Amino acid sequence: MCGIFGYVGSRTAEPLLVEGLRTLEYRGYDSAGIFVPGYGAIKSVGPIDNLAAKITQTVGGTSGIAHTRWATHGAPTEDNAHPHHDMSEGVWLVHNGIIENYREIKEGLAMQGVTFETQTDTEVLAKLVGSLYTGDLMAATQEALRRVRGTYGLAVIADKTPDEIVVARMGSPIVLGLGADGNFVSSDPSALLAHTKDVIYLDDGEMAMITTDTYEVHTVAGEKREKEPEQVAWDAEAIQKDGYDHYLMKEIMEIPQAIKNTIRGRLLPEKGRVKLGGLEGHLEEIVSLNRLVMVACGSAAYATQVGKYLIEEYAKLPVDTELASEYRYRAVIPDPKSAVLAVTQSGETADTLAAVRLAKEMDLLTLGIVNTVGSTIARETDAGVYNHAGPEISIASSKAVISQIVVMILVTVLIGRERGMTQEEGEEIVRALEELPEAVQKVLDQHEEIKLMAEKYAQYKDAMYIGRKFHAPIAYEGSLKLKEVTYIHAEAYAGGELKHGSIALLDENFPVIALVPQDDVYEKMVSNIEEVKARKAPILAITTEGALEVAQLTDDVIYVPKVHPIVQPIVSTIPTYLFAYYVGIAKGLNVDRPRNLAKSVTVE
Repeated sequence: MCGIFGYVGSRTAEPLLVEGLRTLEYRGYDSAGIFVPGYGAIKSVGPIDNLAAKITQTVGGTSGIAHTRWATHGAPTEDNAHPHHDMSEGVWLVHNGIIENYREIKEGLAMQGVTFETQTDTEVLAKLVGSLYTGDLMAATQEALRRVRGTYGLAVIADKTPDEIVVARMGSPIVLGLGADGNFVSSDPSALLAHTKDVIYLDDGEMAMITTDTYEVHTVAGEKREKEPEQVAWDAEAIQKDGYDHYLMKEIMEIPQAIKNTIRGRLLPEKGRVKLGGLEGHLEEIVSLNRLVMVACGSAAYATQVGKYLIEEYAKLPVDTELASEYRYRAVIPDPKSAVLAVTQSGETADTLAAVRLAKEMDLLTLGIVNTVGSTIARETDAGVYNHAGPEISIASSKAVISQIVVMILVTVLIGRERGMTQEEGEEIVRALEELPEAVQKVLDQHEEIKLMAEKYAQYKDAMYIGRKFHAPIAYEGSLKLKEVTYIHAEAYAGGELKHGSIALLDENFPVIALVPQDDVYEKMVSNIEEVKARKAPILAITTEGALEVAQLTDDVIYVPKVHPIVQPIVSTIPTYLFAYYVGIAKGLNVDRPRNLAKSVTVE
């Protein structure tokens, strides 16, 4: 991991490579490097600016490969940074993923006299390709990949054939970009938008060779594939900051528009129904399920937990939520009348993809909620729904999570109207979705007041979030955001769990953020706040307008509009995002790229 960029064409490659890496910075990384045939490799630890500062001489080649690394094997050092080379230093390689049998391969190569300078599995792969290279880079890479186990997205180039780049994919995304003055390769289509919208997504087990004006795709097994270009739906302007200091703030402020984009063309107000074209072909099967199993990781997993509450309450369909990282490692007992729904912003999350593939092996219907068009999970599931939330650059997800919950509500109505939900109830929910962007905007308009509260709470080293029912998962999501962008130790609990152990943590130095809207568990949450108050813990409450009792019990209050219960958790989530953002800013942190994190986790 984590970012790959490459170019072969008629332009000078070096500035394109560096700029390509800058567009991939949001993915998270600890070191970076480029290689240009005839000019060698340049590497650095830290931000891309460090790499750019090391380029002090003219680098004039018209092809090259580049990489931002997120350490998996070996510490972040210049030696461990990519690109890596073979023994002759004539073949260079960048790689995302993990080569699981690298030790075995390394031992075999060592017996042949090959030496190693780093602790990385990628160097082993580079040395393997080089040991097989006799002038045909495609054949050498193909043979090397037949000998490895694990995941990879890679790009390989050789000094002897600088007008060719060989790429391959297994579990880690690779996209070709077809430009007017050369061709590109990237691990993320967003890095290609400044040059072209015409792309080709490689599937697992595929590899390709690009030259200035040609491309050819094969499988690792040697079978030729015919693949036509697709068009990326985004444009380059969509991934700019638009005057905001950080992508995270921009994306939080884009939530009302993301909601509009998610529901556009999907609501049927006069019928109290919704239309999800991606699921229509399997609707009868979905409606008749005995159980829906949702798999996801991180924030998406909390979105599925909200979805579980909503679908069970309003659509009367039993739902299980599973961490995708655990699903494939336990004894799954499949019900043929169940389906697996994968939720992921990137559509490339390795654990979630593995869960989908396990479900397919068990002959279960697989569904997806995905933001990235053309991503692996979007292609491999039987049916699904695109979020249409637009590109999300900040590592900490915000608008994509909200969009995921909105899709959960759409799915709830879709299924519910076939399983006993009345037209009147459907009309109420559809109307609530139409009014949701305005309600969210009212919360966003309070950002200056929330900033002042955040600055007050930034001094603490610990925090606890509590909520009940629909808002229990929101407590976990709020806690995760605070951990991600502020490095504050944050816990999250369903309010009723306080007295079962976690209340022992509370004192005057352990603030509690309580999600306490006026809903059917409001009085229970007020009781929980009383318990917290008795332990002298500072309390910040997020509640609905008019809940004056809460203000009397707490130190600070953020009021949000009272809306239909099915959309209330969305409105209540917005202050937790603004709060985490402003705490991070008060602490002087880079909230877009938190330490140790990557945007798209493509290794297990």
